[in-house]
Amino acid sequence: MDCREVTKTRIPFKERPDWADVKPVPQDDGPCPVVPIAYTEDFSETMDYFRAIYVADERSTRALQLTSEAIQLNPGNYTVWQFRRVVLEALGVDLHEELKFVDCIAGENTKNYQIWHHRRWLAEKLGVDAVTNELEFTKKIFSQDAKNYHAWSHRQWVLQALGGWEEELAYCQKLLDDDIYNNSAWNQRYFVITRSPLLGGLVAMRELEVNYTVQTIRASPENESPWRYLRGLFKNDTQSLVQDSQVASVLLDVLTSQNSHVHALSFLLDLLCHGFEPSQELKSAVDVLTPQSCSPDLALTKKICSILEHADPMRVKYWNWRKSMVRVQSAQSQNADRLANLSMQG
Repeated sequence: MDCREVTKTRIPFKERPDWADVKPVPQDDGPCPVVPIAYTEDFSETMDYFRAIYVADERSTRALQLTSEAIQLNPGNYTVWQFRRVVLEALGVDLHEELKFVDCIAGENTKNYQIWHHRRWLAEKLGVDAVTNELEFTKKIFSQDAKNYHAWSHRQWVLQALGGWEEELAYCQKLLDDDIYNNSAWNQRYFVITRSPLLGGLVAMRELEVNYTVQTIRASPENESPWRYLRGLFKNDTQSLVQDSQVASVLLDVLTSQNSHVHALSFLLDLLCHGFEPSQELKSAVDVLTPQSCSPDLALTKKICSILEHADPMRVKYWNWRKSMVRVQSAQSQNADRLANLSMQG
């Protein structure tokens, strides 16, 4: 039965001849329930019959149909979903047909944990045959909700467990072409370049990804996602970040433009704490942005914090704290970098 027809064609169980042999089991709320839930008559009856077949461990076609109706009434009932899986296996039902049922239920419940868990179970059972369908299903979800955590989690699981990496980077590119502010797509892109067995890993992909990221930053310097992504491209390799000429170049371009400078200044501040030696042009760009109230002899890191206190007033206390801690942070970061380099050499 189509899941959308359940409630339209429903006949009470007590009026169905094929359920005449079943004695429903009412819910036991105790002798004096404090706040009894006002269940609908249909829901109460359905769950009373479900409890009966659950206690009897009945693994039959009618039990499967009963779980369909119970799920329609409450898609979040994990006990019903679990028992449904038991019945599906006992009956040897075609799991491709079960996916159609889940598609129907998921349409209006895209953030339901139980549905996604059930879908993963089905994909595990179907194996590589499920890859194309699952990737397409998540694409459909993203067209409605680009940041659906459940769908992204499921998609990543499918890729890692079953495969389907071949077109994933291109898919991420398409999502970013459609919306460069889609931070979920940026996250997925990083997932792909660091996890895909086809791309060679982060270091192998770094130069290409840095090229793409700095171009994106130049086009939208106020977009925090590519700045975060750029940091990620140099994870556990701060010295390469500090020495990368493209990074210094994009910082200078942004700081000498009329665009937002907050993310560029924050990035530069972190670089300085890791021992970055700025060019005179970068120093001059910071000087132009520095408030007149600041002493011209103020250290570059403190100048940046002073600028950010004005440019990013929502985090003024944070930037004030960074200003007070900048010397300590710089020393700690550089010591950590030296230790990392020594461990790599060893």
